[in-house]
Amino acid sequence: MNFNQLVEKAEKRNKQTIAVAAAEDIEVLEAVLTALKMGLAKFLLFGNKTEINRLMAKNYPELKQHPDLEIIHSDTSQVAALKAVQAVRNKQADVLMKGNLATSIILKAVLNKETGLRSGKVLSHLAVFEFQNYKKWILLTDAAMNIAPTVEQKAEIIINAVTVANALEIRKPKVVPLAAIETVNPAMSATMDAAILTQMNQRGQIANCIVDGPLALDVAISPFAAEHKKINSKVAGDADILVVPSIEVGNVLYKSFVYFAKARVGAVVTGATAPIVLTSRSDSAESKLLSLILAVCTTENRDLGGN
Repeated sequence: MNFNQLVEKAEKRNKQTIAVAAAEDIEVLEAVLTALKMGLAKFLLFGNKTEINRLMAKNYPELKQHPDLEIIHSDTSQVAALKAVQAVRNKQADVLMKGNLATSIILKAVLNKETGLRSGKVLSHLAVFEFQNYKKWILLTDAAMNIAPTVEQKAEIIINAVTVANALEIRKPKVVPLAAIETVNPAMSATMDAAILTQMNQRGQIANCIVDGPLALDVAISPFAAEHKKINSKVAGDADILVVPSIEVGNVLYKSFVYFAKARVGAVVTGATAPIVLTSRSDSAESKLLSLILAVCTTENRDLGGN
């Protein structure tokens, strides 16, 4: 499957409702307009109503009076985040989407113990990349949420990623906990964690996937590198999911894929009671749209992460 096929899958589904927090953003509104033209979703836009209407009138007049769009005024970004989260919690919306506000603000609303979207699971970020010159999607986790996850958190991050992979029709995904080398070195914690995660998978503690590591990036995705290094593995050279040891590694890989490899990317946060579109404010309108489509296609698993 590629993103074009994912769009076709989304178009066949019943319209989902997206709650956008702080929607006064030109890239967000472009993604909203495209989604509406494709008939993919309905939208609740939370934010400064005057500013949203001004941006619409100037840039996207087609959005004015659209039957599948409603604007709910919010005086501040904090209020917009709280209202958008509440709409999802109350089942008035199926997906939460971040607009023009800081990630910390929307996550504070999501993680509120009384009014948020906690499921009891670890929340993790999953990015899906499509490359022009690679044979399939690469799923990358976690580039935005967990700073230095423990081995227990990495296990939950893998479970979250496998759930989304299944929604994308990737059965029994091949998972690689990345490291700099392919041998276990007690001085390199990433290799120790990878070995433990591999053992957990073999004993059924991490199910519905094949985990093998530690592996370096070249061995994970290149059959030539795997053969040259004489790595005997069921996942080497054919990884579906790359699990990074820290947020710094994930962030660098994510941006390298986008800026150097020119990959198309969509991303969601999983582990909450509903999918969350948590793109960067600098992400393109296409990336925001692909993330929205990815979230829509995973709403049939409303308890992403295994709630």
